[in-house]
Amino acid sequence: MTKPNISVKLRRWGGVRRQISVLGILALLVSIATLSRFFSIRSRFISDTLCNHVNTECQSGFRRETGIAVETVVDKIQKEMNEMRDMPIHSSAETIVARYSAFLADILGLIESLQTSGNPQENSEIRAVHPLAGRKQPSDGPAEFFLIEEIRKYVRVKPNRLGKQNFMGANGTFTSIGHACFEMKKDIEEYMDYDVGEICRDDWKLAQKLMVHGCDPLPRRRCFARAPQLYSKPFPINESMWKLPDNRNVRWSQYRCKNFTCLASSSTARKGFFKCADCFNLSDHELPRWIKQPVSGPEMNLTADFLIPEVLNIRPGGIRIGLDFSVGTGTFAARMREFNVTIVSATINLGAPFSEMIALRGLVPLYLTINQRLPFFDNTLDLLHTTRFLDGWIDFVLLDFILYDWDRVLRPGGLLWIDSFFCLKEDLDDYLEGFKMLRYRKHKWIVVPKLDKDDREVFFSAVLEKPPRPFR
Repeated sequence: MTKPNISVKLRRWGGVRRQISVLGILALLVSIATLSRFFSIRSRFISDTLCNHVNTECQSGFRRETGIAVETVVDKIQKEMNEMRDMPIHSSAETIVARYSAFLADILGLIESLQTSGNPQENSEIRAVHPLAGRKQPSDGPAEFFLIEEIRKYVRVKPNRLGKQNFMGANGTFTSIGHACFEMKKDIEEYMDYDVGEICRDDWKLAQKLMVHGCDPLPRRRCFARAPQLYSKPFPINESMWKLPDNRNVRWSQYRCKNFTCLASSSTARKGFFKCADCFNLSDHELPRWIKQPVSGPEMNLTADFLIPEVLNIRPGGIRIGLDFSVGTGTFAARMREFNVTIVSATINLGAPFSEMIALRGLVPLYLTINQRLPFFDNTLDLLHTTRFLDGWIDFVLLDFILYDWDRVLRPGGLLWIDSFFCLKEDLDDYLEGFKMLRYRKHKWIVVPKLDKDDREVFFSAVLEKPPRPFR
């Protein structure tokens, strides 16, 4: 009785194996046929897309993608067949059929996902929204350049979960980083090497180095920024404008000075910076600026050639909002606030906590380098003021780009206030041509000697009005 039972089981097992083999061969044939159709569709679709310009690169990318998919399907089938041979002989037919139903569903799911990714209509919709969204190679290219997983995840295109355009009209999110990040690979990877959900390193100085050298914008990070250990409540707004903040509200580890008293001192040797070295001296240096005319003498330079009331009287009631692009502690914004004008102060921390100081005074700091386009829409600002920032170090072509960008954000009738731009005498005419090309109306225009440089350098100041430019 035993032998017949064994022979029956063997015959049953052989029948199941034949069924599975047929199913496996059928899955392989369906996979190859579907992938061939998929590849032919992609090949025809390429002829009508941007790949006409880079045909070889795109086709090779699609062939590589299809080849990988075919290998995946074949490997899965071979793996399952090998595991089937090693299964115990007493396994029931129901168990085997259930296992291979799930296996075939997995194979068909893979094929369907490839068909979806190769749908010409969907690709054309994505391509219409963004030139990178319909092409796998360019979107993955930046990610493959880096080794740290966090930055790889950040720079990849993020498709919308629902597969539809979002409220901004895009089929995905295209996160961006500055082009110089690729030249500073070691630094950007150090910056992005952290534990997700943990406290970030105290590396703001590395971040600023990246920004200043063109890696701007920086990628976002998924860690918590460090804060001062004993942060205290800032002073009320009626006190904070002209009072040094609490030292506990700043992280001092990356600065030479370790408190505001050091920054406000008259000695500059130990401060670690020279640009606007007296800006933290609120009572003596900052308090009279733009309100009282400085006393000219051989021991000091002019700090402001025009006063705020004089400039505001050019457009009475017409100056409401503006930007101060300078190195400073927000005194210009504090003074303009007294005239009911809202000013955003753009600066970076060049050797001192300028951004923290502006915020602790109750003003709005904008952490921004000169490398970046201003984050304002066209024709929106009434005033743009700059001092101690654009000087004779700047390249003429770069100055052109900056001035055209400033012109973009100024509204017609808005004022451009160039405050104490200094340069060598022999370069003055070249720089003045850059400002003249704007064709602004001149309200104030003055050139004065810079008294501490033996008559080799000069200051230039001007208040210019943007003219209306109707469409032609």
